[in-house]
Amino acid sequence: QVQLVESGGGLVQAGGSLRLSCAASGSALGFNVMGWYRQAPGMQRELVARISSAGRTEYADSAKGRFTISRDNAKNTIYLQMNNLKPEDTAVYYCKAQVVLSFYWGQGTQVTVSS
Repeated sequence: QVQLVESGGGLVQAGGSLRLSCAASGSALGFNVMGWYRQAPGMQRELVARISSAGRTEYADSAKGRFTISRDNAKNTIYLQMNNLKPEDTAVYYCKAQVVLSFYWGQGTQVTVSS
């Protein structure tokens, strides 16, 4: 059974930094693309950044230059380093992982940025 466990969320002041982690387990086939999405109240869930098993990355425009996604394949873990956080980054951040043609979500971690 695939499980994704996120950690690292919290409350931070504008301009601060947070590092999110997502540890994946339960797939004998490994994990293909893994990524971070976020959902603010009343808004649709949106892509923040994603990374392939080969290390190819893709970022939302809002994340470019401030966020960095990375991956440790040996640990099936991805990270999201978030710098220069803004109040508009406040959301629940979800980890998503692909196994062949199936997709799995974590339970989410709250990130709140105060002004």
